[in-house]
Amino acid sequence: MLGDPMNVSLPASLNRMTTASAPAAKAVSRSDVAKNEKAARDFEALLLTPVLDSLQKTFAGDSEDAKTPGASDYRALGTQALAQAIAARGGIGIAQLILRHLQPPKVSGGG
Repeated sequence: MLGDPMNVSLPASLNRMTTASAPAAKAVSRSDVAKNEKAARDFEALLLTPVLDSLQKTFAGDSEDAKTPGASDYRALGTQALAQAIAARGGIGIAQLILRHLQPPKVSGGG
């Protein structure tokens, strides 16, 4: 028998690499925070657009206006603008979840 397969020893050089202290967290500039916030809001708007479009199609029903050339494009632009406005005002929380995961980890100064 070869021994316990779960008992694995690491070479000394690899062991030093894994136990070395982690690099200090990079400070995040205000412009990076603003870019992250905008990207998170835009992503939430992208996710909301098909949901709102589906709701609009469900509740609008058939009308003569829907058969007008360009009506579907105009409706899509309106739905996209509504999704962006909802996301800009807090949306449904997707942007906040994304921003929470983009924050650098808090490192305690314990010793």
